Amino acid sequence: MEISSIPFLNQEDFSHLYSLFQEMDNFNVNNSSKKRRRKDEEGEGGDGNGGKDDLKKNTFKDILSSLVLFDEEEKHEEELRVMEFQQDMALFEANYKQQAQVMNDYYTQIQDQYTELDEFDQHRTKRARSSAVAVAAAASGNVGSANLAQTSDGSATVGQHRRLWVKDRSKDWWDRCNHPDFPEDEFRRAFRMSKATFNMICEELDSAVIKKNTMLRDAIPVRQRVAVCIWRLATGEPLRLVSKRFGLGISTCHKLVLEVCTAIKTVLMPKFIEWPEEQRLKVIKEEFKSMSGMPNVGGSMYTTHIPIIAPKISVAAYYNKRHTERNQKTSYSITVQGVVDPKGVFTDVCIGWPGSMPDDQVLEKSALYQRVNRGLLKDVWIVGNSGYPLMDGILVPYTHQNLTWTQHAFNEKIGDVQRIAKEAFARLKARWSCLQKRTEVKLQDLPVVLGACCVLHNICEMSNEEMDPELRFELFDDEMTAENGLRSANAVQARDHIAHNLLHHGLAGTSFL
Repeated sequence: MEISSIPFLNQEDFSHLYSLFQEMDNFNVNNSSKKRRRKDEEGEGGDGNGGKDDLKKNTFKDILSSLVLFDEEEKHEEELRVMEFQQDMALFEANYKQQAQVMNDYYTQIQDQYTELDEFDQHRTKRARSSAVAVAAAASGNVGSANLAQTSDGSATVGQHRRLWVKDRSKDWWDRCNHPDFPEDEFRRAFRMSKATFNMICEELDSAVIKKNTMLRDAIPVRQRVAVCIWRLATGEPLRLVSKRFGLGISTCHKLVLEVCTAIKTVLMPKFIEWPEEQRLKVIKEEFKSMSGMPNVGGSMYTTHIPIIAPKISVAAYYNKRHTERNQKTSYSITVQGVVDPKGVFTDVCIGWPGSMPDDQVLEKSALYQRVNRGLLKDVWIVGNSGYPLMDGILVPYTHQNLTWTQHAFNEKIGDVQRIAKEAFARLKARWSCLQKRTEVKLQDLPVVLGACCVLHNICEMSNEEMDPELRFELFDDEMTAENGLRSANAVQARDHIAHNLLHHGLAGTSFL
């Protein structure tokens, strides 16, 4: 094997190789720096676009969060409002139930007191009667029948027996009033009428209220019976004061009031409250025509409310919403509808319907409404306010807006006629003060008492009894327009014809011009 020799590089060859290697290193360095610069630029561009996207996403999230929070706040506020409303309603209902319960408890307490008084009086009467019988039997056994026969009138024995069971009460006040020398003015102030009128009522009721004497006591005289009733109706004082005035028991006074009122309704009402006959009706028409210029007016109608204690049954039917809202106090009432002549004397009454009924519904329940429907009121108008419907026989004012001069003048004349009935009811309540406040009379007995007040009112009006100006009373009966105000086309035409004649014949006046 042969080995060849290798020639060695000289200095020039080393220099050339070194420069070549140096150039290659520079080229690699430049390429790596360019690539690094390009990557840095690309990285910077990518980071800018990503920042913008993140900003948009964050803004959108903030908007959504704000909307959600706003919606939740609205829901929370709505829930708070609903809770407050429910709390207010619950408080209102609780207050109303509490007031109603207090009224019912008060009424129940009064009824229980009356029941206890009645039971006590009955028990005392039975006990006294049994004692009197025992004493009489003992006396007859000791003295004998011969001594009893010798007694001519037996007044001493009756007096002794009567003292055993009749309480001795003072009658000084009534004795003074009943004396012939008692001043007329004081008598009129106490009983709202003169002595002559009072005597006439006693004579009319004598046969209906008189009682016979018994062995145990003398009967209460007719004049005292009538006086108890009239004074109670006139003053409205409680039975306790009536008892002290007349020297009678409380239950006795209560019974006398109901007995005399029943007698007044039975005996005097047919005489003093009656629909006028044809001749009298003509006179009434002429008086109304001379007063208002309106033809064929046979009466003026009005409905008032009488306050009562909350009844035990049908409480809602007697609840008076309008009086409750005005007085801010729970009110219950019954109604009295009346038709009066030009002097304010009642010619027709309808008593006892619940206070929740409006005037038009009370009219529909009355005998007057039946009389109108049967055609018994021919050529006769009964004038009422806007609470009544316009129908055949019932004339009411115009109630719509933007009235013409003719309609306005007609309403003024209607108001003049209707005012007569309202003033008559004002005198009724002023003269008989028991109608101004809640009475102690039971609901089932109240129509009899109210009817007696209307009869006594007519007697006083017919007798021209003057009323003390201090007794003046203002009515506060709210008028509500009838739901079905027009019920007859013929009545509409007749009203327009009357209104036209009033204006164009110079009967309507010119107060509106």
